Amino acid sequence: MPAKLSTRPILRRCAIAVGVGLALLGSGLPATSADDSEAGLARFYRQKVAWSKCDGVEMPEDLQCGKVTVPLDYARPRAGTLDLALARYRATGKSRGSVLLNFGGPGGAGVSELAAGGKEFMSLTNGYDVVSFDPRGVGRSSPVTCGNGSAEVTVDEDADMDGDPQGVLEQLRKAARTCAEHSGPVLPHIGTVNASRDLDVMRQAVGDKKLNYLGFSYGTRLGAVYAAQFPEKVGRMVLDGVDTLTEPLTEQGMAGAAGQQTALEDFVDWCVQDIACPFGTDARTAREEVERLVESLDQDPVPTDFGEEFTGQDLVGAMGQALYSRQLWPSLQRALASLVEDGDTRPLLWFSGGGSNVRAADGVAPRAGDGTDGGLVDQEDVPLDNLPAALMAINCADDPDRPSARRISQQLGRLRAEYEQASPVFGRYRLTEVLMCHGRPKGTDFIRDGVRDVRTPKMLLVGTRGDPATPYRWTVETAERLGDSAVVLDNKGEGHTGYASSKCVHRKVDAFLLYGSLPPDGSSCGPERDGR
Repeated sequence: MPAKLSTRPILRRCAIAVGVGLALLGSGLPATSADDSEAGLARFYRQKVAWSKCDGVEMPEDLQCGKVTVPLDYARPRAGTLDLALARYRATGKSRGSVLLNFGGPGGAGVSELAAGGKEFMSLTNGYDVVSFDPRGVGRSSPVTCGNGSAEVTVDEDADMDGDPQGVLEQLRKAARTCAEHSGPVLPHIGTVNASRDLDVMRQAVGDKKLNYLGFSYGTRLGAVYAAQFPEKVGRMVLDGVDTLTEPLTEQGMAGAAGQQTALEDFVDWCVQDIACPFGTDARTAREEVERLVESLDQDPVPTDFGEEFTGQDLVGAMGQALYSRQLWPSLQRALASLVEDGDTRPLLWFSGGGSNVRAADGVAPRAGDGTDGGLVDQEDVPLDNLPAALMAINCADDPDRPSARRISQQLGRLRAEYEQASPVFGRYRLTEVLMCHGRPKGTDFIRDGVRDVRTPKMLLVGTRGDPATPYRWTVETAERLGDSAVVLDNKGEGHTGYASSKCVHRKVDAFLLYGSLPPDGSSCGPERDGR
């Protein structure tokens, strides 16, 4: 049977976010002097964040919100501005400054993540204000979108990856054009190099001379880029779940597919020990049942409460989110049982975001002003597809390689075979994410070529051996690229990142951020397993 390609499930995924409206109030920028040069950035560095209570019935009472204003284009600071949403928990005693958090993605919204999961970071409030933010193009900070996440922006289910590569190419180009039309002026200026410059403006706006930082997954890429751009401004920096700085997207996608396949097999081994496992009690046949379920849903999707069909690739996306943490496995088992036994997709939609209260916008990214100035949007106006749209836009902007028309035409079948060999379940999904860069402008080569041998204070890099998203070898490779500044902590556990899943990692990270106490390079934390 010919392999098909569809981006509809990818474009429909969204972040599991708190669906509330925020009123983020800031002081804005100081008045611009007529003497400011076109390239002058001083006015952005003179602003201070005006913190106030976050509005919304589900927002924690002690969470404060604010904003900073940054240039749309750092090469032309007068060409327009963006407002970036911030949130913080105040230090419980005397504050020594702030520690800024990025939860990853790319495309993860920090404000909603901090609101929902702030308890994990309360120990850091013993010395710091704990701050997170929505990066440019994400969440409330001029969110990008490819429409309303519906089937209009797709590579059709009928696109034949083997027999009609030209048809696939045209649909990929159409999807890229549609994303550009709906995302507004921020899209050409999205990406980690600009987000890093935003991070430095935030550092100054919260009143810190040095950046203290904790980044997870993609947030480690952002931290590494910051260290290369602003080495003299690096304070205490922790990178947990270390991303690659060198591998092209095609290799990243394959590594991600293989990692998720391993996590799925581990989940199945765990699931079949329980008589309630919806795939039986034999691990081999259970893995085959998962593959058959995905194929069956791709051929014959089931309806959902949201008026759209639930496909096999929707299932793949939901499982991929749930497999990042062993703590979610019991919930994933119950969600799969609901689907298999009752045809109920609602628990699985929760994992992929379809069950959140974030609603789709009208297909146009909300923005303020004359179309060049981007103000904060209300949380309920964040487009439903913002997470996947931002993920694709940032990854493409960060990678100079592009799957050319010739390569796709000549090698699509081989790429599909390699991805499916890496993972019969996740391969097609991850390949589609990579192909979506076709038709977009070439990305930067700065990350691959310029982020190396940084001269900063020591940074702590945490790599988890059983990480399904960022393999441990990426930690080792990135540490070698960063040079003598990198100190590696080997977490011999499972799951994506270590801070939330390992008490040992949590203690060592806190000790470094709060007291400057670094573990020896190459030291380790043992595995921690939860019982059934």
